[in-house]
Amino acid sequence: MDSPSPPSKRRRKNECGDDTSSSPVVVFAHGAGAPSSSDWMIKWKDMLGKALDAVEVVTFDYPYIAGGKRKAPPKAEKLVEFHTDVVKRAVAKFPGHPLILAGKSMGSRVSCMVACKEDIAASAVLCLGYPLKGSKDGLCPLDKLEAVRKKMKSLSELHLIDGGDHSFKIGKKHLQTMGTTQDEMEGLAVQAIAAFISKSLGER
Repeated sequence: MDSPSPPSKRRRKNECGDDTSSSPVVVFAHGAGAPSSSDWMIKWKDMLGKALDAVEVVTFDYPYIAGGKRKAPPKAEKLVEFHTDVVKRAVAKFPGHPLILAGKSMGSRVSCMVACKEDIAASAVLCLGYPLKGSKDGLCPLDKLEAVRKKMKSLSELHLIDGGDHSFKIGKKHLQTMGTTQDEMEGLAVQAIAAFISKSLGER
């Protein structure tokens, strides 16, 4: 989780004093192997929407996987233009609302690339699964991740799902040892995300 721009105030009021942009618009990108209609994406779209009080969580499919296609994903760089167009349409639909870019695995990598574009004013980026992930996810060793985070100038926070794999799934024995459940562990992650976004957006 990182905030590529300085924290902004949380609320904006119109001439009548009513809040017009208290809720963020979230653009949520899927991972390399499953579309936005996957059970995982649907579940996390719902959780993010509720936790962030989002005006909308926008999901979409990259062209290589849209319409039931099952092609190998291209390099992340080749998806930036399409992703950027989706973001711009979402911003145009909800002017004045803070923009949050979110993604699962590959989608989070592309989200970071989009956030770096000069014409995209993202308030924060949420990376789920990669590079911020469960403690048993081999796609990003924690020591290397920490080294990168030390170089970052933007506000960033890391939340680990103890025992979680690349999709945060925790083994039954590990859950029994900790005396918790999958839903409880994911709930803690969502709470951490909400706290980070609140800190990134600040108070309006």
